[in-house]
Amino acid sequence: MTSSSTAIRPVLAEVVRSGFVEGQHRGSLVVLAADGSVERVLGDADAPVFPRSSNKPMQAAAILRAGLDLTGERLALAAASHSGEPFHLDLVRTMLSEARLTPDALRTPLDLPLDPVEAETYLAAGLVRDRLTMNCSGKHAAMLAACALNGWPLESYLDQDHPLQQLVLEAIEEASGERVRHIGTDGCGAPLMALSLTGLARAFRHFVMAEPGTPERRVADAMRAHPEYVAGTRRPDTWLMREVPGTLAKMGAEAVQAVALPDGRALAFKIDDGATRALGPVLARALEQLGVSSPVLSRIGEAPLLGGGEKVGEIRAAF
Repeated sequence: MTSSSTAIRPVLAEVVRSGFVEGQHRGSLVVLAADGSVERVLGDADAPVFPRSSNKPMQAAAILRAGLDLTGERLALAAASHSGEPFHLDLVRTMLSEARLTPDALRTPLDLPLDPVEAETYLAAGLVRDRLTMNCSGKHAAMLAACALNGWPLESYLDQDHPLQQLVLEAIEEASGERVRHIGTDGCGAPLMALSLTGLARAFRHFVMAEPGTPERRVADAMRAHPEYVAGTRRPDTWLMREVPGTLAKMGAEAVQAVALPDGRALAFKIDDGATRALGPVLARALEQLGVSSPVLSRIGEAPLLGGGEKVGEIRAAF
């Protein structure tokens, strides 16, 4: 008999070209009611997944717990997968300088700006891959600053048993209400802690419902006040947090998305094959079904397919 963890997941999105369904994206999705109870599940919401960068709000809360007093744009950037726009890179440099550190302290991999437009501009200027331009450099700068403040080792700040990463583990488990079931290594080199989609949704709900002044609420408030620092000017997380006030949103690599609304409703989903092109359509449909009404959902959900340079189809939600 097939277990729930290995069963074929439902189709969350279809790839439609010239009126023909040429592909499907399967996955799992969970929706929480305002009181935190599970309201809807598609697929398996209890199997562990790597949330990837959707864990960044919890990592940022751990940095605050370590005593680093970040606020405003700095705190938003600590929870960011930034696009590599000039204002992102300038603030990363400033944060490192304020901690009396240089970009050489970063252990992020060499990378180009995440945003394709920024990457083209960057390459056209004759620049090469750099640790600073990697989308997690804001988080790493904040982690390093917290370590410098506490006198913790800088060279090993990404080790799983480092004091800072132990604080991250505590923050994730407390916010999600479950034990981390597996620890791996994220694309940026930081420890990556697995949760169920239900746990991830509960963590985001916890952040928006937390008492003012707590690390979790401070992170949520900073992200919502400065969403362009969490993502970038051309990114869905920014658009959603800007256009639907009070919403907390963070995507992760391999097609993970978590969102919490200000009334406590929340959702999390993952596309099994990691296709980020399906994120927008699935997110827009899930929010529509939650009763969110905003023109930004059409913008987020738009995922055209081109043929000969013209639109001939789309990726659309299938639930």
